[in-house]
Amino acid sequence: MPTILSQLEGAFREAIQAAFGIAADPILGPAQNEKFGDYQSNAAMGLAKQLSKKPREVAEAIKANLKLGEVASEVSIAGPGFINVRLNADWLAKQIKIIESDARLGVPLASSPQTVVVDYSGPNIAKQMHVGHLRSTIIGDAIARVIEFEGQTVVRQNHIGDWGTQFGMLITYVSQSIPDGKSPLAAVVVDGETKIPERLAISDLEQFYRSAKKCFDESESFQDEARRSVVGLQSGDTAALKTWKSIVDESRRHFLPVYRQLDVQLRESDERGESAYNDDLPAVVRDLKEKKVAVESEGATVVFVPGYENPLIIQKSDGGYLYGTTDLAAIRYRVRQLQANRVIYIHDSRQAQHFAQVFWTAKQASYTNGDQVKLEYAPFGTMLGEGGKPFKSRSGDTVKLKELLDEAEARALKLVSEKSPDLSEPDRKAIAHAVGIGAVKYADLSKERTSDYVFSFDKMLSMDGNTAPYLQYAHARVKSIFRKAQIDPASLKSAALKLESAHELAVAKHVLRFPEIVELLTRELKPHQLCTYLYDLATKFSGFYENCPVLQSEEPTRSSRLMLCGVTAKTMALGLDLLGIAHPEKM
Repeated sequence: MPTILSQLEGAFREAIQAAFGIAADPILGPAQNEKFGDYQSNAAMGLAKQLSKKPREVAEAIKANLKLGEVASEVSIAGPGFINVRLNADWLAKQIKIIESDARLGVPLASSPQTVVVDYSGPNIAKQMHVGHLRSTIIGDAIARVIEFEGQTVVRQNHIGDWGTQFGMLITYVSQSIPDGKSPLAAVVVDGETKIPERLAISDLEQFYRSAKKCFDESESFQDEARRSVVGLQSGDTAALKTWKSIVDESRRHFLPVYRQLDVQLRESDERGESAYNDDLPAVVRDLKEKKVAVESEGATVVFVPGYENPLIIQKSDGGYLYGTTDLAAIRYRVRQLQANRVIYIHDSRQAQHFAQVFWTAKQASYTNGDQVKLEYAPFGTMLGEGGKPFKSRSGDTVKLKELLDEAEARALKLVSEKSPDLSEPDRKAIAHAVGIGAVKYADLSKERTSDYVFSFDKMLSMDGNTAPYLQYAHARVKSIFRKAQIDPASLKSAALKLESAHELAVAKHVLRFPEIVELLTRELKPHQLCTYLYDLATKFSGFYENCPVLQSEEPTRSSRLMLCGVTAKTMALGLDLLGIAHPEKM
């Protein structure tokens, strides 16, 4: 089912072609002022200059050739040449009836599906996930969900930091500390000899990392041993690899439950860390040199990218590789092995120069098959604490993500217990999880992706305003209407739908915009657009519910309004699903 916007655009393009014999963008979108109409075309002003005519004259010619049939009840011209379209109420009712029984709510499947790789989250091994990982994880998850819903093949890639010189330090710390009992690791004793365990038991990854770093900073002999451990790891030493794997496995035991608590769709099978590309790095350097994309400079191998003072370093003078080398190897893998048509990177806005240089280099090296593969960087701003300062704990440390999520659920449980004390404890805890985690995610997703924002539990857990609890409650309230009526929404399929009041029309028109928002988010990668849409829908529904009696109405108005309630609830639920936010039927 084509979107309303696409139908109108097609009709306007044909009208412009018929009026002036040229192809032109109708510059169409939702009307800025609803009193003039529902959609507005601004094409006349631009065409007037091109055709040396007055904008109003151009607008009149377009209107005269516009064939909208039953779609529009009115087409008018305002100001210098804005063409406004008001949708027909009967036509709108027909469209609602069509999507009411459609699980996709009118969102078309991609006609030519592509493979889209989404790179997000990327925690570092041997460190707890902290608040700095939140935005990449939940923004990436929402974007992946929406693109997948559109019918594309989405490959999630968790590019974990599981390689590098710091592992020499960690491996050395494990091997030196287990025998004398200083380590928080569970040692294994075999025949009286202490062995490095198959799986380390690290109760606190941060403390483990800090202890290893302290040894490295204070002891030259430890530093020497750490460097030898790095060499051993990179050359495939069995003992070093065994310890490295144990550290990675133990770290995973810490961050996978965080993903489950966040309700994000990242699994262990989505991991492809830095270590996966280690063997390919020399080939990347060699390839870039052969193609004359990279050159030697002061002993290092670098790429001079136009517009940037500092080059992208591919290999240091000591032979070491950097993040850029790994990222280029990852692009080659994603294009060649995963057959990606589009690769999206969800990362901190401070990495803008890095990705610009990597993307330019990849294109010059033909890793993107000319322009066939689209590399996209979707940057995000910083999460701040009260007062606009970096978000820290009271002790000044970086806040662990697990602790933040636990506090969100605890606060939500207190609110739920106060408002709904009659609910069973399991129900209260389930709702608290949905509300607490949903509040944290929505507070982030509802902000313009590139903006910084201030984290506030009080604001995000509020039942008023543009928050997850407000939307969750709005959805639950609609579902409660059907419980009170003791009616299954599916039983209303044969009912007639009549949109008579302004409030009914406002809800219907907004519901029918849902496919446009999905398409917009897929293109611009900004989840806040869907958040704003859902908040506006909840607000319009509230206006409808307060001004248009539902259960108190006589038939056929009662069934008609119940149908509008049902399609609103389905839209709210699907929209929240695409954001990765739960929607309890009771609050």
